[in-house]
Amino acid sequence: MRYQVRVALFDDRAAAGPIRQRLSHSGIPAEIQDEPGLARLWFVSKLSAGVRVEVPARLSEMAQELLLAWDNDDALSAAIRCPECKSLQVDYPQITRKSFTTNLLIGLLTGLGLVEKDYYCEHCHCMWPKPGATPTHLHLHGSRRKT
Repeated sequence: MRYQVRVALFDDRAAAGPIRQRLSHSGIPAEIQDEPGLARLWFVSKLSAGVRVEVPARLSEMAQELLLAWDNDDALSAAIRCPECKSLQVDYPQITRKSFTTNLLIGLLTGLGLVEKDYYCEHCHCMWPKPGATPTHLHLHGSRRKT
């Protein structure tokens, strides 16, 4: 089994496709992965940042360099980025791809409004709400700030 690394996050497969194709044409086998079914259920919206472009771990640095180079020609305009540092290394922290029970519990808590669905930047640790959501607060660098 080979280990895959996420290099970019998108709202839908159509937006991720061109990046996967460019990476593949550059010799990096890239795959598009959707969030598991349960995770998708509790996101409520179909456009939920559940589409990841992944590459083999051993090629992730090369893929990151290519993505930085392509950023100049707007190839990544549909990718989800950190509002603070503009990194592509973002994810939803509440989702785990390994535990059905954890996703179910978090889904229920989110449905009750007890847990927020925020993006998380793995580079600078900023957390922010999904566009269109009504945020109660913005987390910057691991701290809370009232809005």
